[in-house]
Amino acid sequence: MLFDVSRDELADAFGEHRLATLPAAAFPPLAAGTEGARLLQTVGAPTGTLLLRRPDEESGRLPLVREVVDAEDCEGAPPDAGGWPVVGWLLNAHLALDPGSGTVYAVDPDEETVRALHTDVSSLVRVAVRFQHLLELFTFGDDEDEDEEAGFARLEREVERVRRETGDVDPLPFRDDETLWSVVGEEIAMGQRFAGDSPGARSLYG
Repeated sequence: MLFDVSRDELADAFGEHRLATLPAAAFPPLAAGTEGARLLQTVGAPTGTLLLRRPDEESGRLPLVREVVDAEDCEGAPPDAGGWPVVGWLLNAHLALDPGSGTVYAVDPDEETVRALHTDVSSLVRVAVRFQHLLELFTFGDDEDEDEEAGFARLEREVERVRRETGDVDPLPFRDDETLWSVVGEEIAMGQRFAGDSPGARSLYG
């Protein structure tokens, strides 16, 4: 795993009730015992910007890529992509786990593309944690002398820090301006995505 992420760390930051996990039985047999699947089973991810996929109520299984999109028609799809489990949803794309490499892919059904988004699941969880933490704790006007413009400049620096510190370890999430996380980061820097009960939203909207 590229990043050290723990259940205790996430529970301290968000509370147990805000953490989503996936059961081992939801994964195909070849994927259930992989490091990425185990991390999603034991540590999970905070609910919010990133959504983990709920297993089917009848079968208890996660859908496979071929069940949500015709992978053969998708640009950049490896030959075995159709058999990967879909573990989550981010913006307009399915997130699929390649059990062989541990890589997390973004599968965009509208653009018909399959792009590597994270080298491993720990990177996915780390970026989700960093951005969700920022959305829930950032406050405009921490300093009495800080105006809104200065607050946005500080917010942009915080987003850039997430990009830089992630990229130093895993270049995939922010490798260009069109990745899903690059788009999310841009939206956060513009003051979007703050929940109504967060300090940032109260500062912006009253």
